[in-house]
Amino acid sequence: MKKKYHCSVPGAVIGVTILTSFIGVPAKDTAPPIKGSASSNVIAAKLVLPPVHYAVPGLEMEIIFPNAVLPEPKAPFRFSVECDVGDVLEDRLRLDASSEEVGDHTLTVTLRNDAGKKLDEASTIVRIVPKNSGKGETISLLIMGDSLTNASIYPNRIADLLSGPGNPTWTMLGTYQPAAAEKNVFHEGYGGWTWRKFVSRWDPQGKQSGKMRNSPFLFLKGDGKPALDIGRYFIENCGGKTPDYLSILLGINDCFHVNPGDSKAVEDQISLMFQEAERFLSEFRKESADTEIGICLVPEANSRDGAFYANYKDKYTRWGWRRIQYRLVERQLEHFGKRESENLFIIPTSLVIDSTEGYPDNNAVHPNSYGYKQLAGEIYAWMKWRMSLKQP
Repeated sequence: MKKKYHCSVPGAVIGVTILTSFIGVPAKDTAPPIKGSASSNVIAAKLVLPPVHYAVPGLEMEIIFPNAVLPEPKAPFRFSVECDVGDVLEDRLRLDASSEEVGDHTLTVTLRNDAGKKLDEASTIVRIVPKNSGKGETISLLIMGDSLTNASIYPNRIADLLSGPGNPTWTMLGTYQPAAAEKNVFHEGYGGWTWRKFVSRWDPQGKQSGKMRNSPFLFLKGDGKPALDIGRYFIENCGGKTPDYLSILLGINDCFHVNPGDSKAVEDQISLMFQEAERFLSEFRKESADTEIGICLVPEANSRDGAFYANYKDKYTRWGWRRIQYRLVERQLEHFGKRESENLFIIPTSLVIDSTEGYPDNNAVHPNSYGYKQLAGEIYAWMKWRMSLKQP
């Protein structure tokens, strides 16, 4: 039976309901707010929670509640949280699951204003999967992304986790192995890249490695023009093997440059991004219908205004990007959600990176090693869930 406790101070009690004040980001960017929904010009106090979060016994994970809401600048709000696993802290659920907790657990979050008025309520499933899922199997994984992937820190961490006890034998596919990548870690992650670049980037004079690379999925055809040919990619670069799992972390570069005060421009750019994404996914499916594809939700960025100023001066601000990122995640959930019949899944990476502790002081959107570790844990846990369904 679910227990419920009331606390006046931050606590660490299983099944706790806790009220805690949290202040929105500073109002440094004063441009008009983007839409909270298709029919509103005002930012609504709305929780955006992915339907499921994944956890593996022995691997700590967090669900960070402020990442799920877009507050008015300086607007105080409070959370009321109910869950029968993990520790509810001031602004997050922290879970170091045990084998006895394997299964689905409902997490309900209620958002209130500073006066205690209920603004919104949403629930997600915390799915704890067996630690030995996939043990004795053989899998392959392809990781795609932008500079967050190029850094190779979270791919390295996924490799380390997969190398631990209770895991399958694994292979990482891909053509790129930056200097920071560990042995046997390959991927397709390039700084500044977008969905569009993966389906169309071709420069006859371009370098074949690093930031100026042509898309690894494009090849010259008989007419001398480049075309998307994922089947040929598998033949020439993967020994004809297709991946069992594909994780994709893209979207920051697709939308970062948009004016956050122009609602139509934001919506149009996200729609354009989805068009390019579907171009890639459609071609990929023609060659590998069985690959399980995980779309990573764009993570919360650095909470510090100073990090944005250090990188972009006054061109881009924390509050401006936060509004775009919030809407982007909301639409990612709408667009990619409920497509499990296509072997397409959402990886709930929008709520797992601590926007303060998970970032250095001077970088707006690139996490530190701790933030990358949080990101890798959620991708790994998603894979373990999919593995668990394939075992008797």
